[in-house]
Amino acid sequence: MHVGERFVSAPGKAILHGEHAVVHGKVALAVSLNLRTYLRLQGTASGQICIHLPNIDTFRAWDVAALQPLVSDRKGGTSLDLELVERLRAFAGVAEGSTDSGNMAVLAFLYLYLSGFAGAQTLPSMSVRVWSELPTGAGLGSSAAYTVCLSAALLSARGTISSLLTQPQDTASWSEEELTLINKWAFQGEKIIHGNPSGVDNAVATWGGILRYHAGKITPLSRVPLLRILLTNTKVPRSTKLLVSGVKDKINKFPSIMVPVLESVDAVSRTCELTLREMATAGASAQQYDTLEELMDINQHHLSVMGVGHPALDTLCRLTLAHGLHSKLTGAGGGGCGITLLRPETAQRVAQEAVWELREAGFECWETSIGGPGVLLHCATSLPQGVLDVLTSH
Repeated sequence: MHVGERFVSAPGKAILHGEHAVVHGKVALAVSLNLRTYLRLQGTASGQICIHLPNIDTFRAWDVAALQPLVSDRKGGTSLDLELVERLRAFAGVAEGSTDSGNMAVLAFLYLYLSGFAGAQTLPSMSVRVWSELPTGAGLGSSAAYTVCLSAALLSARGTISSLLTQPQDTASWSEEELTLINKWAFQGEKIIHGNPSGVDNAVATWGGILRYHAGKITPLSRVPLLRILLTNTKVPRSTKLLVSGVKDKINKFPSIMVPVLESVDAVSRTCELTLREMATAGASAQQYDTLEELMDINQHHLSVMGVGHPALDTLCRLTLAHGLHSKLTGAGGGGCGITLLRPETAQRVAQEAVWELREAGFECWETSIGGPGVLLHCATSLPQGVLDVLTSH
């Protein structure tokens, strides 16, 4: 079985509002981040299956004949095939309990590859190369963007979803039914990597835009505006598990204080959602941007009250506010990343000065946007030249 060449990309994600409160049944808004992961799948005649992950210095190759005995008739349902995971763990030499990013990425790839071609008489030989603009381990959905790219490319290679672009320089997405299938498969990869993910990250990488997450239900918001932002990685490591546990302890210790804080965070998320809907339907106004800025300030204070702030995040907020810009942490907090809203009229000079100061403070910082498209199929000529060079290098 021979497969053709495919180029696929998917976005990272950020939390606009509702982090931590969402664990306690409140609304959160997750947004696509226009820093993307790119994948090239190329059929070969080598008799091997190869995965190249230059971001994390991982390269692995196996003979297709060695993988063939692991193929089953199972066609990738909505539940993870734990027996197959364990067989692949032994095959790839990944120790039980390993959290190494390269090992987990390899395991997810093998699982999705074998599930994608379950029932095939012969496995196709191919080379898959993935490169990402997203930093790993920063809470920006890099693993979900990876599994969404893998799922889309492999399902397309098998012919389960469409793979034709109508114009030579096209970029295209898939139907709602096909996106739902991509998302289900990607969620299996996320389970392999993370154990018990919420499903938010892979949903954002699949559909893009802005998603509302409440009590386990994920709802994409239609017709959302694209917003300019600065994304800052403080590079301060943190444990999401410990931060979530700390918030829970504070709620249990001071319920009369903390429960109203959670209710207020919920109101921030809902007010932001309403404002974004109005901006999408009636056009953005200066007053609506004022509202978005105020909501970011309010929520940042809420998160500090919850105990998930950090001096590095305080520095981020102080430096950007000096330029008239408003910031908040995104994700678990305790360091990690923050986002800064840029208004349409914010001069490029102002944004660049803020970026320089944040970098001088020791942070990584990019100007980008939120609310853009989800997983896409590309022609080679539609990709940025630098991305194409990395994906086609040897």
